[in-house]
Formats: sequence, C-alpha cells, structure tokens
Amino acid sequence: MNSTSARRLGIALIVLVSVGYTIIPLVASLATASASVNARLLVLLAAFYWPHFLHVRQAFTGARSRWLPATLAVQAVAAYLPEVLGFTGWSAGTAPLLAGPVLLLRWGGVLVTTMAAAEFWWLQGIFHNVTGSYFYALTIVITGAMIYVVVRLVRVTAELEQARADLAEAAVLKERLRISRDLHDGLGHSLTAIVLKGDLAARLMDRDLPAAKTEVGALVQVARETALEVRQVARGYRRMTLADEVHRATALLESSGIGCQVNLAEMTPSREQDEALAWAVREGVTNILRHSRATTCSITTSNRAGRTRLEIVNNGLAPDDARTARPFGGGLTGLAERAAQTGGTVEAGHAPEGGFRLTMEVPA
Repeated sequence: MNSTSARRLGIALIVLVSVGYTIIPLVASLATASASVNARLLVLLAAFYWPHFLHVRQAFTGARSRWLPATLAVQAVAAYLPEVLGFTGWSAGTAPLLAGPVLLLRWGGVLVTTMAAAEFWWLQGIFHNVTGSYFYALTIVITGAMIYVVVRLVRVTAELEQARADLAEAAVLKERLRISRDLHDGLGHSLTAIVLKGDLAARLMDRDLPAAKTEVGALVQVARETALEVRQVARGYRRMTLADEVHRATALLESSGIGCQVNLAEMTPSREQDEALAWAVREGVTNILRHSRATTCSITTSNRAGRTRLEIVNNGLAPDDARTARPFGGGLTGLAERAAQTGGTVEAGHAPEGGFRLTMEVPA
C-alpha cells in the first residue's frame, strides 16, 4: 500500500467514525425538535467538525499549524458548550472525536484521561447510570487512540515510502561512485601502461625492430584487457586478486626499467580483502610510474596482530617533493574508501632516502 492509498483509507475510516457518533442524535433531533433548536444544532456541529477535519488533515501531512491552539480551543468549546445550552449528552458524541487531536499534543495522554474521567462524572450525575457512563467515558480513550493510530500509520507509510525512494537514490549514487572509482583506478593504470609501452616501442623502432614489435603486441594486449575491464566495471562483476595484480605490476615495472622486489607472506584473505589489497598494488604502481623517477620498488605483505599489512616502497622521489606531496589525491582517496569497507586503513607518505611508502592494513 502506498502513502496515497493509506491516506485515503485513513480519511475514510475517520469520516465514518466521526459521522457515526453524531448521525443518530442528529436524525432524532431533526425529526422531533423545533426548527430553531435544529438550526443551533447544525451551527454547533459545523463549529465542531470544521476544526476537527482541519486537525486530521494537518496530522496526515505532518504539519503543525501555528493556529492549532486556537482551532483546538474552538473544537473543545463546541464539544462541551452545548451541554450547558440544553443539549444533554452532546459531549458523549463529540468528546471521543476531540480526543484524537488532543493525543497529538505533548501531554495528550493526561488530557484524554482527564476528559474520560470528567465525562464519566458528568454523565453519571445526569443519568445515574454507572455502566452507561463508564461505557461513554471508555469510548473517549478508545476512539482517540484509534484516530491517533490511524494518523500515525498513514505518516509511517509516507515516511517508509520516502525512505525507499531515498535508499533507491543512494543505491544509484553508490553504483555511480563504484563505476567512477573503478574506471579511475583501472583505466589510470592501463593507460599508463599503454603510454609507457608505446614510448618504448617508438624508441626501439629504429634500432631493434623485433623488440619494438614485441612491445607493440604487448600494448595491444593491454588495450584489449582494458576494454574487457571497462565492460566488467559496467556489469559490476570485476574480480581481482592480489597475486595476479602483483604479477602484472612486476612485469610492468620491470619493462619500465624499475627493479621490483616482491615478498608475499602466506595468507588466505577473504575476497573483499584480497580485492582491496589488489587495488592498492594497482594504485601504488600507477603512482610510481606517473609521479616518480623510481629505479627500485618493493612490494611486501605480512601478518601480525590479526591484520594483513601490504607495503609498497619506491625510491626516486626528491626529499623536498616527499615533504610537500599531498598523500591523498583522488586515487588514494578511493583506495582509502575501499579499505574502510573491509575494516582496514591506508597510509601514504614519504619514506627514508627520498622515497615514498604506501601501506594498507586489513583484517586477516
């Protein structure tokens, strides 16, 4: 049931109950009383029902008018004044309907209980019927609670509908963020590899044609893998492993003239943690190729205190650059988000002797 249907059903229930409380005495009065009495009766009914339905409509929308005290006072006067004017038992039909809006107030429960006690005392004093007086006093509590519950159910339905819309929008935004992050990390690495292999093939073209052809073939292979990665990102089922990414990183670094030392500890991380570590290797190697003049690099993993630590260290970053570098750019920010999803952390900063260190820790 959507919020519109719930609201229509709630209005129908309250209208049915509201009319039911007054239709019998109204018909009896129109059939037996004089025209002047009936005219006053209709005026009093209008004075009661106008604020009554105004309060219900405001409650359904969740609004609270600044005129609520005044309109509630008008409804209260119209609910009890006719008793003084000679309409005996009038409040037995209007007080239960008044209890609904009263319950929406801060001290509504206390006020409704007071109304029920006053109604019992008043009717018992007039009719001297304890059972009947008790019944009419009880209807104030029951009817007020029913109106309050119907209004709250309608409001909760509307809030749930809005929450579903917000969750759907959040899911769309999250998916867009995932795609943009994967494209940034994946394409950045692949395009860097394509540029490096293209430059190397161009340098080898004149002096070592077979080697140049080999590099061009490798470039084409990287381009094909990149196209496949883009399709996988769009479909949402990328699968990366730390071992595969370290293997690719080593080959790329060595083809760029950077010596790479790898030392991977024995471990069996979960899929999410393994992918987070793989993304760290990809981002770290991409940054080395883009932003450093490195000649050596090391990729190390270790297990300690229930956590797996990945460390990527390279040289070739001038000490002044290391001190002023901004460690968390767009790629590293995305990497930190990936680590946080698995309960891990990322740190980046300069290493001794003018190098740069990237570390990621995830639960083992």
